[in-house]
Amino acid sequence: MRDESGVNGNGASRSQYGIEALNVYCGLAYIPVRSIFEHRGLDLGRLGNLMMEKRSIALPFEDPVTNAVNAAKPIVDALDDEQRDRIEIVVTSSESGIDYSKSITSYVHEYLGLSRNCRIVEMKQACYAATAAVQMAIGYVASGMSPGAKVLIIATDIALVDARTEYAEPAVGTGAAAVLISDQPHIMALDLGAFGNYSFETMDSARPTPEFDIADVDGSLFAYLDCLSGSFEDYCSRVDSADFISSFDQLALHTPFSGLVKAAHRKMMRELTQASPRQVEEDFLRRVAPSLAYPTVVGNLCSGSVYLALASMIECAPYARPSRVGLFSYGSGCSSEFFSGTIDSNSKTSLAKLRIASHLESRCELSFEEYLALLKENLRCLMPVEDREIDVARYDHFLQRTRERRRILVWQGVKKFHRQYQWH
Repeated sequence: MRDESGVNGNGASRSQYGIEALNVYCGLAYIPVRSIFEHRGLDLGRLGNLMMEKRSIALPFEDPVTNAVNAAKPIVDALDDEQRDRIEIVVTSSESGIDYSKSITSYVHEYLGLSRNCRIVEMKQACYAATAAVQMAIGYVASGMSPGAKVLIIATDIALVDARTEYAEPAVGTGAAAVLISDQPHIMALDLGAFGNYSFETMDSARPTPEFDIADVDGSLFAYLDCLSGSFEDYCSRVDSADFISSFDQLALHTPFSGLVKAAHRKMMRELTQASPRQVEEDFLRRVAPSLAYPTVVGNLCSGSVYLALASMIECAPYARPSRVGLFSYGSGCSSEFFSGTIDSNSKTSLAKLRIASHLESRCELSFEEYLALLKENLRCLMPVEDREIDVARYDHFLQRTRERRRILVWQGVKKFHRQYQWH
């Protein structure tokens, strides 16, 4: 067993492997969650339980490839030529596959201008796959087989939800999270060997066609809660003296919607501690709430969700010394993992360079009528068609309405099944 006794916020030690850089891209537009509730006739009494304010919405020229590239490009651009060439593996994780054979990664690798001496691959396990890739990447860079190597992991998805999914519609966002793994953990050093897994087969959600999601909201909620308990129990079996309260200064959990994270924290506190309701609420506000600032205005980023929560926590939590973070990653179907790492003041400084909060604030607000007009186009995004043309200029007013212009990759369409992209 790994001995974590005495290693907490008062004496957290950092390993030499982990997340060198982290960025998220959450599209150019959003709709207020209340607007969806009101226009769909959903029960406004449930809005408070959701704990969400905004939902990121894809524009027709945004797809899993553009989301991935736009999330990762600032990270890649910050590297010099020698560092960029040390990216030896590129992995995308997605529920939104664009082909039964050709990977999203093949396009991403091309438009990021990375070395042709890369391994490239795509992974799928609902909202968990990016964490599986992170753990395998840590094993690769820590093995010493290629000293100084870096691994780029990008969790990227779009939403296919509409009125058919009822209360899931207001919660699902769009975008990507890019994570660079190396022996320079400027953002977070992972605790090697400190993890717990819990998996079983269930049909809590699925995507049986390229234009429709199935969502068993109640089934997914219970599976999520079971997996949090089960994976943390497995973590404790591997890590001596692990304790839900004292071992972790902060928590960042997969966030389908913020209300579920609050319920999960409350469940764990009731099961594992003697805390009073007031103490549970105080602990939530101190250790969990900072991680929800960004998810609350984005929605569920699928396998990028826990890394959006991590970015939110690093930027919004008050900490002045090295701190240990407990993370929980969950993917429907289902697979999960509880793991941990340490952050310090350099984490906040390094992440601030990406200006994530500014990018989120620059998104333009959609009316419900604009939202409905976009849904039909967005539901066609993954359909396998031989030819399709997207008139990007038609949506230029959305680009002009954003308060912060930036060069992004856009999807132009398909020619003989080959997807076409350009920089805008």
